[in-house]
Amino acid sequence: MSNNLVRTLCLLAMVVTVSPALAHDGAALPYGSFLSGLTHPVLGLDHFLAMVSVGILSAQMGGRAIWTVPATFVGIMAFGGLLGWIDVGLSAIEVGIAFSVLALGTAIAADKTVPLVVAMSAVGVFAIFHGYAHGAEMPVVAQPVKYAMGFMTGTALLHLAGVLIGDISQHYARGKVLLRISGAAIAAIGGFFLYGAA
Repeated sequence: MSNNLVRTLCLLAMVVTVSPALAHDGAALPYGSFLSGLTHPVLGLDHFLAMVSVGILSAQMGGRAIWTVPATFVGIMAFGGLLGWIDVGLSAIEVGIAFSVLALGTAIAADKTVPLVVAMSAVGVFAIFHGYAHGAEMPVVAQPVKYAMGFMTGTALLHLAGVLIGDISQHYARGKVLLRISGAAIAAIGGFFLYGAA
């Protein structure tokens, strides 16, 4: 195996073996601020599904959307994280996150051409809610910059995974069908989250 593949597998093994409680534990950060931030979007199912869905949607759209849609999400999420960290009092965070999962899953299932500006605007709004949650739930003992770099990196990796899933699926007739079915399942989970958050 190549060195890059070995490093990637080691990173994935570290992420998978971290206890989910560490993503929210304000008492201790045995693995440091960066890794705590990295695991926050990876270990929360709502965040995980939304982040991967952004990547899949951008791959379905193709062209510049493959990088501009995920980059928009990560950039605006950082701003949302700052808002959460300073606690500006944004409400209905869980509703916004749940709705993002529902909307993104629906868009994937529909497999319709979405104008780039619409997709970037939508993911920008969703990113505020996800970022706010990351910032608001930052452990007290975490170093804010390292924690923020962690959750931005985790999000970018999930976007990349989604892009790969979406791109590979576009090359196979059954892959496209499975992608649409997956989108419907994601939307259903988002609906369940929304019901619980409302």
